[in-house]
Amino acid sequence: MFTNKKKIALIGTGMVGMSFAYAALNQNLCDELALIDINEQRARGEAMDLNHGIAFSPASTKIYAGSYSDCKDADIVVICAGANQRQPSQSRLDLLKGNYEIFQKIVPQVTESGFDGIFIVATNPVDIMTRITCELSGFKAEKVIGTGTTLDTARLRYLLGEYFEVDPRNIHAYVIGEHGDSEFVPWSQALIAVKPICDVLGDNPKSYFMEDLDKISREVRTAAHEIIVAKKATYYGIGMAIVRVARAVLENENSVLTVSVRLRGEYGGKKDVFLGNPAIIGSEGAKRILELKLTPSEQKYLENSYNILNDNYKSAVR
Repeated sequence: MFTNKKKIALIGTGMVGMSFAYAALNQNLCDELALIDINEQRARGEAMDLNHGIAFSPASTKIYAGSYSDCKDADIVVICAGANQRQPSQSRLDLLKGNYEIFQKIVPQVTESGFDGIFIVATNPVDIMTRITCELSGFKAEKVIGTGTTLDTARLRYLLGEYFEVDPRNIHAYVIGEHGDSEFVPWSQALIAVKPICDVLGDNPKSYFMEDLDKISREVRTAAHEIIVAKKATYYGIGMAIVRVARAVLENENSVLTVSVRLRGEYGGKKDVFLGNPAIIGSEGAKRILELKLTPSEQKYLENSYNILNDNYKSAVR
């Protein structure tokens, strides 16, 4: 599938899509970037704006307003089109009906172009929209990836790094489940370097407390709501998260990222539902899911996420 020229087609030139495009340009992610939007004039304007900054960029990316035919030879199609959360009271699940209707128009046009690469979905509710993309496209599940809890995991590691005064890159902790209100942190699997965080708490009972970790997990879960209160939308963080996932695909990194992937019998026989979970990401997409060894209480949290996502998917597509 891959040639020396790395090409991405971006569908949706709103704030999330263009945050991705801006980050991709500045991180020299790809050689060619096609911007596709129902508002063709906007796509042309965004392409012009980015092109005028290429002289200051480390990349020489070819950027242009395109059409669905440009997906044919793309390595990746990134979908950011659809409605975003505009009010703090909205949940990501509230966006499902409208975005499902949008995807019913988008995904068939991508596949009809002859596209045979990897889908990366960022539109919320991302887990369900990733499942919808997989079903509408007919692609194998490993070739359809949602951004899932990638950003939530980055938020978690940042906050844990501040709390324990450790470089976040040396913290191995994950947010899994729905990218939304039912997501959770399996603390039993969280590590600082090779030491379980639960052991760190036990060895330092006067310095670190489980109550503080629970507070951090709530901050991660409600971060988007706080940002929306402050500035009406979230886009920079998720834009950079998309770049991270796309780079893992384009460079065949086999990196472990908490993307939205389809369960294939993990966690006691859970199947079909897409949710955030660590997976190995390379040029073929989500090559392998890493099943975590959850405690009984953590398993219940996962089952709650699974059921919420499955029920909402079924209500949307019936």
